Order: sequence, then structure tokens, then C-alpha cells
Amino acid sequence: MFQARVIGTAGHIDHGKSTLVQALTGIHPDRLPEERARKLTIDLGFAWLTLDDGSPLGIVDVPGHRDFIQNMLAGVGGIDAALLVIAADEGVMPQTREHLNILHLLGIPRALVALTKCDLVDDEEWLTLVQLDIADTLEETALAGAEIYPVSAHTGAGLEQLRVALANLLRELAPVPDRDQPRLPIDRVFTLDGFGTVVTGTLRGGRLRVGEELAIEPGETRARIRALQCYEQPVEEARPGARVAVNLSGLRGESLRRGQVLARRGALPATRLIDVHYQHLPGNPRPLRHNTDVKVFAGAAECGARARLLGAEQLAPGEDGWLQLRLNRPLAIAEGDRYILRIPSPARTIGGGTIVDPQPQRRWKRFASERPAILETRLRGNPSQRLAQRAAHPTPIPITDLRAASGFSADEFETAFAHAEANGEVIRLGKNFAQASAPHRQLRREIVALLTDHHARNPMQTGMSQEELRSRLDCSAAALAAILAEMEDEVARAGERVHLVGHEIRFSAEQNARIEQLATAFTHQPSTPPAPREAAALVGEEVWYALLERGDYVLVAPEVAFARAAYEEFCAACLRLIDKGSPLSASALRDHLRTSRKYAIALLEHLDARGVTKRIGDERVRGPRAPE
Repeated sequence: MFQARVIGTAGHIDHGKSTLVQALTGIHPDRLPEERARKLTIDLGFAWLTLDDGSPLGIVDVPGHRDFIQNMLAGVGGIDAALLVIAADEGVMPQTREHLNILHLLGIPRALVALTKCDLVDDEEWLTLVQLDIADTLEETALAGAEIYPVSAHTGAGLEQLRVALANLLRELAPVPDRDQPRLPIDRVFTLDGFGTVVTGTLRGGRLRVGEELAIEPGETRARIRALQCYEQPVEEARPGARVAVNLSGLRGESLRRGQVLARRGALPATRLIDVHYQHLPGNPRPLRHNTDVKVFAGAAECGARARLLGAEQLAPGEDGWLQLRLNRPLAIAEGDRYILRIPSPARTIGGGTIVDPQPQRRWKRFASERPAILETRLRGNPSQRLAQRAAHPTPIPITDLRAASGFSADEFETAFAHAEANGEVIRLGKNFAQASAPHRQLRREIVALLTDHHARNPMQTGMSQEELRSRLDCSAAALAAILAEMEDEVARAGERVHLVGHEIRFSAEQNARIEQLATAFTHQPSTPPAPREAAALVGEEVWYALLERGDYVLVAPEVAFARAAYEEFCAACLRLIDKGSPLSASALRDHLRTSRKYAIALLEHLDARGVTKRIGDERVRGPRAPE
């Protein structure tokens, strides 16, 4: 199966970008009447062609005029490669350089240079000099070494060679990953009669399917996919890497705007605070200072922000570092996205980089030394290191959540997790939870300390309730169960209580003597034993509650308790009576146990509550939790 790809044009105004796209595809990308009247690209244009191997190639055509740079930035965020267009009669111009800087900062991996309007130049020496200048201009960028193809959209010269070169370039690119986390940055919104709202963009991260319900962020607006198109062809499923038009039902086009993102609900929460790695362009006339007002361009969105420097007073031209951007309004962006920073006056591109943490916990102290180190691992660490950092929570997290947060595909995640586990960086807890090793060791120490303190303060209790321990640790019940299962060498469970291995309630000689008296009283009258208040009076209230907690006695009602052995025998007797087919009523149980109605009713209501028996009228049958 071929993979759809998208390239974007770049270059100075009037160097022939749109004319070249039309010559390559047969589609003129200028959509607006004003653009055609002025022969000036103002907004993004879109076209496509089918390569010889059947692969569709989407093309995003961008304006070259400096006044429309924000529109250019909205289109190049999702491209796989660039087609840098430079006119042979003019060579490298100011917007050529700015566009080239933008491609460099966005990390566009590959590019071709189309040297257009070659039919206007008949001086071979001039053409050679222009190509040498282009090569020198590219040398200090990520696109150094890009091949240059002289072409003429007017005569058709060189176009076939350019098409072949584009096909070869795209075959060399790494596959577009499918991480089952689809998101479509919206770069165009319009309404069609009979269809309703349509949005377009370059699909990333996963597949979209007709009928799927999605959210539009920011805003948490929900809509369902009515139909999908890729390059004007209806499809049931759109794959990542393609230009996609999505017909949405359930909302009006006026509620949407360029820069929003179509994604699964809850997968891409909007944020107003992001941590980023930043490169300050070498050509800047001045350093980037703390709290500079900037414009952020990410995906198809733009937003005002304030740049907070982390770990530095300023960044000189050519330097890189860490920023925390405080956005003027929420944006929906993902880790790993590239971004551009511009200053509003005088308007120019000053730098850009990679979004490292789109959901930081708080506004960081500028010179907190640990934060840049954390961000460095998150940006440049190997997959297992990055996964371990994701799992560095105070308590275990579900593996499914870790997988979603990692941004890895299923195969990438399994490989990274296996390496992290083998290296001791991550601890697997049962089948469903994981935690980084350092916080896990700390958690174990904390549990032991909590239980040690509880035993010291409550010597007459078997242990701490699991609910109290869960609350103190601030974790889920499922996570606590996973922790305790992994700590069986240190921690034991007794019913709903948790205690350290080796801990037990110890009574004094005097208390043991009274406990013996109480046991004798309950044994002497097993079906009509002393009331709980009488038992507490005999042994002491604290000792009585300790015996209940230890399980020596069972409290079936506020005024009725049985010794454990008698209670279990009475439960079995109830079920035997039911299984014989005799109606089990309170009076029948009273007579069988030779007790009073008070004890019989208390026992039956207790068994009803446990699900051992079930009441139907005045009689009982086996309940849903009756033992076989």
C-alpha cells in the first residue's frame, strides 16, 4: 500500500510558486478571486498529483509576500518535504531566506530546489552563479545539499525531471507513523450546500474513519464524521500523512477557525503553558530576553505569548536553550510538534524549535536546575529513558495511560517498555500498572513508614485500613492492589486491613485472662451469647474491638455478636436447611438453633446483607454469594 505524502512550497514573492504547482498538477492553487485578480497568493492553496507508483502527493502552496507570512506558517507545519522555489532571474531574495529559516526551524527533513523562470535567462554563467549562491545559502541549514532543478513552467522544460526527483525524494523518507492517535490541525473551514461544514488539514498520528465522533480543540466541541475525502476521492478511512477533507455533522462552520485541531475526545487537551526547546536564529540583531512578547506559530495555529527563559538571563543570536511560553489563549498542541516564534514589531521570524512538554504542571522557577535536565531527557533521551521519565509518578500509573502519554506506536511502546524494564528503569506492577524505579523505591519506603507509624499509634489494631492507606498515598484502589501484591515480602493483608509482616496484636497477661473468660462465656451459650456491650465491659472496649478486627468474633448487628466458630456453623446450618427444601423462616431458624427470635433475625438480616441468603416474603433462599 502506497503512503500519501505532502510537500510545501516556499520562496520569495513572484518567483513562480503557484505557476509551478499548476504546471506540475494541472490545478491552480489560488482559490480566492482577489488572488487571481492581483496575481498574488494571499492564503494557502492546495493541489495534488499522482506519482508513477500510484502514490498521491499533496502540495500546499504558500504566499511569498512578507505581509502574509502567518498564512505561510499555517501551511508548512505538517509537510514531509519542501519545494524551495527560486527565480533564475533574481536568485536568493529576503523572503527566500526567511522561508528557508522557517523550514530549518521546523525540522523539515528534505527539500528540492526548483530554479524557475529559466526561460527568461539565456546566460549560462549567470545560471551557474545563481546555483552556487543557492548552495551556499543552504549550507548552514538542515537542507544543505538539496538538489537544484532548473525548470520553466512556461515551456515545460525540466518539469518531468522534477517530478521524478520528487518521487525519488519521497521514497527515501521514513514512513509516516500510525500511533492510533489521529489529529488534524485545521487549516481551512468552509460550508458546502447540501453537505454542511467541511474542514481540511494534513492528518497526523493515526487514522480517521467515517462515523467516528471527535472533538475540536480548543473548545471541546464534538462532531461526527459524515464523510471523508482525500484528493477529491471519497474514502471510508483516511491514513496519516494525507491531505484530508472532513465533512462534519453536528456543528456550524462559524464555530470553527483555522488553528483548531480535530482529535479524539480528551486526547489533546488545550493548554496555555508549554515548555519548549528554542533556537535563536544567528541573524537576529539582538538577544532574546526574558519576558519578551512573541507570536507562536504551531501546526496551523498562531497565538500571542510571553517567552520565559529557563536557566538563562538571555539567549544570544545562534544560541539555543529552554523556554516556558505563557500563551494568551489556549492552543491544542502535542509533544514533538515544531513551532516558530516571531516578534510583532518589527515583524520578523526570530527562532523556533520543539514543543517538549505541552502540559507542564506549573509555572517553573526560572533557575530551578532540575527542570532543564528533565526536558533534555524528554527531548533527546532514548525511548526507554523517555518512557521511564513518563512513568516517574509518585504512584503507579496504568500502562494504557503510559502508552497514550508516550506518543509511541504500539510496537514502539512494547520495545521501549521491554528495554526500560530490562534496564531496571521501570517496574511493572501486575499486568496493568507501571512505575519508574526511583519513585517506586520511595513509594515502598513510604508505605513501610506509614504502617510502622500506624502500628506504633494503634497497637490494638491489626493494621491500617486499605482505604486510609489509599487516601494517604493518593492513588486508585487498583493501583494500591498492584503495589501491595508486589510488596508481599514486607506487607500483608488481613481482610480490609494492611499491616507489616510480623506485626500482631499483643495482649498483657491480665488482658489474656479476661479474653479467656469471654471465650468461655461465648462457648457456654453459643446461640445466645453475651451482648457486645457486655463483652466490651468484661475485656475492655479497646480489647473487644481488637478481637472483632482480628476475627475472633463477628458482629452481625449492633446488639448481637457470635464467636467465629459458632457463626460459621450457624451460616452452614442456614444453607443446609434451605437445601433440604424446608422454608427457612426466622422461626424455623430460631427453633433449629434453640435461640431467641432476636438472634435468629439478626443473623438472617446479616446474611441477607452479605448476599449469602435472599429474602422472599418471610422466607429465605440461597443468595447470589452463597458458597457452594
